[in-house]
Amino acid sequence: MKYNARLTTPFGATSTTDDVIAGVDLYGKRAIVTGGASGIGVETARALAAAGAEVVIAVRNMEAGAQVASDIAKKTGSPRVVAAELELTDRASVARFVAEWTGPLHILVNNAGIMALPELHRTPEGWELQFATNHLGHFNLALGLHPALAAADGARIVSVSSSGHRTSPIIFDDIHFERRVYDPWLAYGQSKTANVLFAVEAARRWADDGITANALMPGAIRTNLQRHQLAGMTPATQAHFDNAPWKTLEQGAATSVLLAASPLVEGVSGRYFADCNEAELTTDLSTDLSVLLRPEEASTVLPHALDDDDAARLWDASLAMVRS
Repeated sequence: MKYNARLTTPFGATSTTDDVIAGVDLYGKRAIVTGGASGIGVETARALAAAGAEVVIAVRNMEAGAQVASDIAKKTGSPRVVAAELELTDRASVARFVAEWTGPLHILVNNAGIMALPELHRTPEGWELQFATNHLGHFNLALGLHPALAAADGARIVSVSSSGHRTSPIIFDDIHFERRVYDPWLAYGQSKTANVLFAVEAARRWADDGITANALMPGAIRTNLQRHQLAGMTPATQAHFDNAPWKTLEQGAATSVLLAASPLVEGVSGRYFADCNEAELTTDLSTDLSVLLRPEEASTVLPHALDDDDAARLWDASLAMVRS
């Protein structure tokens, strides 16, 4: 892991997408936002479109995606917002999406995700569903779109991770919970660690192609992602949850948009951001949800998420899975 000087910006936890993209012209740029039909994905897509980018919202539900694309087009006045079908856990769907893409791709926002499924679910390949959705699907998508990203001469990949990464490193000898007892938060945390490690390794492997890759923690935002989060909370944790400093969607999507479009992070790669600034390393290993919701902890990153050796190992393991 390389300890570079921490990058800071004039923005912070309360900054919005409009704040971080003010004055940025994305006309002629092309962007993909996965999971762009809900939560911060909608706001990320809107902000990029408002700045002039052509935006493709990659979604499972085409009806919902088409409606969101239409709404964004009306709000921004941009006719260059469309929806396209993508099921990240289906390799055939990813292959179709990639095959239909032509021309350069300037911005790839790996935004779609699921969180803390109470029961173990697997894909037909036997992959644990959170790892398959949050990491493997996006990894496979980025691999397929690599030629388009390389053709853009300065493409950016943005991966939405979480402070949940601190609950688990990659358990390489049992990624898919075949021998250990399934735990919703360990599974989620492992997948979010994978999002950061992907950025670390993509930054190294694809630097010569002019591609940068970074990961981020959006902050605590009330969206459908939290629908399983309340299960099993203690009264004390419930109180922390209720009193957490929740962000608006515009604040929650700000770090994604900053990394996707701001000149302030031009050339920056392989890092993890929170609240529109590079996160500080921490050695506090607490995994209690009440701790993860504290702003001072949510904006930090554990060393296991930035480990160069684990990043390379995960890349090779992921490649073997998606190409098996």
